[in-house]
Amino acid sequence: MNIGPYVLPNALVVAPMAGVTDRPFRQLCRRLGAGHAVSEMVTSKRELWTSLKTSRRANHEGEPGPIAVQIAGVDPAEMADAARYNIDRGAQIIDINMGCPAKKVCNVWAGSALMRNEPLALAIVDAVVAACAPRGVPVTLKMRTGWCDSERNALRLARAAEAAGIALLTVHGRTRAQGYRGRAEHDTVAAVKAALKIPVVANGDIDSPEQARAVLRHTGADALMIGRAAQGRPWIFREIAHFLATGETLPPPATREVAGWLSGHLHDHYALHGEFSGVRSARKHIGWAVRALPGGEAFRAAMNTLESAESQLRAVQTFFDRLAEVHPQLPPPANDDLAEISA
Repeated sequence: MNIGPYVLPNALVVAPMAGVTDRPFRQLCRRLGAGHAVSEMVTSKRELWTSLKTSRRANHEGEPGPIAVQIAGVDPAEMADAARYNIDRGAQIIDINMGCPAKKVCNVWAGSALMRNEPLALAIVDAVVAACAPRGVPVTLKMRTGWCDSERNALRLARAAEAAGIALLTVHGRTRAQGYRGRAEHDTVAAVKAALKIPVVANGDIDSPEQARAVLRHTGADALMIGRAAQGRPWIFREIAHFLATGETLPPPATREVAGWLSGHLHDHYALHGEFSGVRSARKHIGWAVRALPGGEAFRAAMNTLESAESQLRAVQTFFDRLAEVHPQLPPPANDDLAEISA
C-alpha cells in the first residue's frame, strides 16, 4: 500500500493512542510485524510545542520512516502551523485527528467532535493540505462513523476530504457517543471504501488474525489499523501478517522470547521518559503484558509498588523465568491458577 510516495512493507498499521504509542512502542510493533505506525496525537497549540510531554510525543530519533505525526486542534491556521512545525522536525506524513472520543478533547471541539461541524472540519483539511503540499508531504485523516447513531456522516465527510486532497482515510467503526463500547461495525467502512479512490483503512475491534481477514473481506479496505489489541501483545502484527499470507496460524511465541521483547521495550521506554516518569508509565505496558497470564494479576499488583527501573526489570525477568519453567510457550489466557509464579 502507498501513502503518497511512500510504499509500506505491509498493510498493518499501529493506531495512534495517546499515552501509549510513543517511539519505543511504535518501534517494538514495527519489529514485530507492523508495516506503519502513527504517533500519538500532538497538540496544535503553539505554546505547548516545547513542553516535555509534547517533545516526547514528537520524538522520532532512530525511527524508520516514513514518520507519521498526528495533529489535533480546532483552528485551521493553528493546524497548518502545527503541520509545518512537525515537518521541520522530521514528519514525512501528517495525520489529522477527527477520531478521538475523549471528553477533554471533544469538549473543546477537537477530535471526533469536529465531525459535528463539517465546514470547520473541511477548513482544517484544506489548511493542512495547503501547508503540506509544497513540501511534498501527504496528509491522512482518521475519523469515526459519526457523532452518534443519528449523526453518521463519515461517508459525506470522506468524499469531501478526498476531494480536498487527503491521501488516505482511516475509519474507526464506532460513533463518538459509543466511545469504545459495544462492537465496531464495518458496514460504514465498506461504504466509504466503495465510494473513494484513495486508500481506506479499517479500524476497530481487529483483535485476531481471523477477525483481520473477516474485516478485509467485508470492507474491501486497503489496510487494517490495530490499537488496543496490540497493548501487551505487539506480536499480533506478525500473527496477522502470517495468517493473511498463508492461511496458517502461528504458534504462540516462546515465553522467554516475550520476556526479551518486553525487557528491550522497557529499556527504550526508560531512556525516552527518564526513570521517574518511565517507571510509572511503564506500569501499564507491563500490566497489559501479564494481565491474561497465570499469576498476572497478583504480579501486577506487586509490580505497581516498585519505584525503580532496576527493580521493575528484575521483577519482570523473575516472573517470566518462573512462567517459562511451566510454560515454555506463552500460555493462552487462563485463570490465576499459578499465582505462585508471581510470588
